[in-house]
Amino acid sequence: MAITLKIGSQAEPPEGELPAEEEGPTTSVKLIIRKTLDNNLIVSDHPDVDIAIVANETKVLAFPKKSLNDDVYATQDRLFKFLRSKGTIQLDSIRGGNIYGSLEATYLQSEDVDSVQMLILNISKFIDEERPYFEYVDAYEDMLSDRYVDPNDEETTELGEVPHEETKGSIRPGWLRGPYGTGAVYKI
Repeated sequence: MAITLKIGSQAEPPEGELPAEEEGPTTSVKLIIRKTLDNNLIVSDHPDVDIAIVANETKVLAFPKKSLNDDVYATQDRLFKFLRSKGTIQLDSIRGGNIYGSLEATYLQSEDVDSVQMLILNISKFIDEERPYFEYVDAYEDMLSDRYVDPNDEETTELGEVPHEETKGSIRPGWLRGPYGTGAVYKI
């Protein structure tokens, strides 16, 4: 299986030129991938984590985008379980990385297929599986925000609609109170 990886301006063929046909099955994925100066690849499609492929050390690294919390760790755990189940990383190599809050693993090398391309394909499949979840979370947050900004008539009252009472709350005027409700216990 051949996967063509094109980055930046190489992604689109020049006008009037068709891409060459390749042998065997092909597939294409659409991800936001950046190439670093030292030829590492960083996949930033997932809202919780960035996934780095360090080719010269044969490592895949997942680190948090904003802050480390239980959701980020759960995402990293699901990612490495997914990659392990697909056979792209070594089973015993998953560990904490040298970047705070990161997890890393060593990916397997193959003579038959390009390991980096298979890793990108499996990361794409993982993100596609996760996409309905984070789209639901975004839609829920938007709905909640709309509910606070523009509530419906059943959840609002006009000014003056709720009558004012003479006394409200637990602290009544004229009553002496001390700390912890013990004002009357200690008298001098």
